[in-house]
Amino acid sequence: MVALYYKVIMNIIKRVVAVVEIVLVFPAALFMSALFLRNCQPPPYEPAQSARRLVDWFAGHPVLCLDVFLIAMPLAAFVIGCATVVRGWRADAKLREAALEMAAVMRAHAAALLVAGATALAGGILGIVALHLITD
Repeated sequence: MVALYYKVIMNIIKRVVAVVEIVLVFPAALFMSALFLRNCQPPPYEPAQSARRLVDWFAGHPVLCLDVFLIAMPLAAFVIGCATVVRGWRADAKLREAALEMAAVMRAHAAALLVAGATALAGGILGIVALHLITD
């Protein structure tokens, strides 16, 4: 019975940690997305105009935005995430076993995984080039 309560509490803690990490990374992800979007279209059009305003706001608040939103919060998410993964790795034998099985499968099918990765990369590059051609 105690083991069941422990498992439930650990699942709740993992979910809370996941939400906290998303909240900590969100401002930096929003800023990086705005950097990309402001170059997608000419300045007077949306969403480029809104993205430009957001980037300008970040530039106007260097201490808050650079130090807190772009360095401290993602660093905190990284440290919390590493600690959570290490703790989970040490405590959960099933996780270690699953990781070893996944590594064995990846080794057995390395060529197919490389082809799939190269295909996904090529699709991403073509998407970026198409977006660049459309916006020019």
